[in-house]
Amino acid sequence: MRTEYFLKDADETVAFGKIIASVCQRACTIYLHGDLGSGKTTLTRGIVQGKGHVGHVKSPTYTLVEPYQLSNWQVNHFDLYRLADPEELEFIGIRDYFGEQQLNIVEWPERGQGILPTADLEIELIYVEEQRRLEIWANTDVGKEILSKMSKLDV
Repeated sequence: MRTEYFLKDADETVAFGKIIASVCQRACTIYLHGDLGSGKTTLTRGIVQGKGHVGHVKSPTYTLVEPYQLSNWQVNHFDLYRLADPEELEFIGIRDYFGEQQLNIVEWPERGQGILPTADLEIELIYVEEQRRLEIWANTDVGKEILSKMSKLDV
């Protein structure tokens, strides 16, 4: 089941990311889908800030991953746009990033297909005129738990 939300601007996109962060209390993997400039990194900024990061959140387009070590969490932001072959993920030690108290956010996950674990949540950001439509769905029990908690909030 997909749930959709309309976000009018970048501020609402960041705020939505903070909501996700607030209900995500276990290790989780989130896949982000959408065209270039659709708001994937903006949503990630909200998630990372919602977990306690203060400061800039940049897209790891050239480094593939930007880790944020926070007090109780390790948040890893992957941008696989420039990945030539999924096997390259093995060279950065991809398996070490998917453990307890780690929240992994992956942009362009289809480029890591066959190497990446199943996403708990998947989010697609789509331009609709000046707004963004955000579609979110769960693939695992962890993802279903997050969506259940979100449904009880005034989002």
